[in-house]
Amino acid sequence: MDCKKQKITQPYYKKIYSDILIKKFPERLNEYESILSKEHLSVLDIIQLNRRIFGSQEIFSENQKLRSYDDPSILSILEYQKKHELNNTQLAVHFKLSRNTIAKWKRRFSV
Repeated sequence: MDCKKQKITQPYYKKIYSDILIKKFPERLNEYESILSKEHLSVLDIIQLNRRIFGSQEIFSENQKLRSYDDPSILSILEYQKKHELNNTQLAVHFKLSRNTIAKWKRRFSV
């Protein structure tokens, strides 16, 4: 058996969310055109789309533990914290993260 490294690719979120909007909410498609027209969707764009489409329904609550963030997204979350003068607990509640994760990010990026 050949053990080759597989390239892990990110799901094509633009297509996923476009399909959801077309099938379930076709009347609301124009509202999300600005986000879906971007070349690359960041993690924060995906979270924003998810919140705006599904509202406070936490359909994916079981999968919340499996989210991963790239470096630019982490830095923008930490910038959000500075801009809005939030402590780690408030930021964790806002983005549904662990306080420990935020503290680890702050140590890692020396913010």
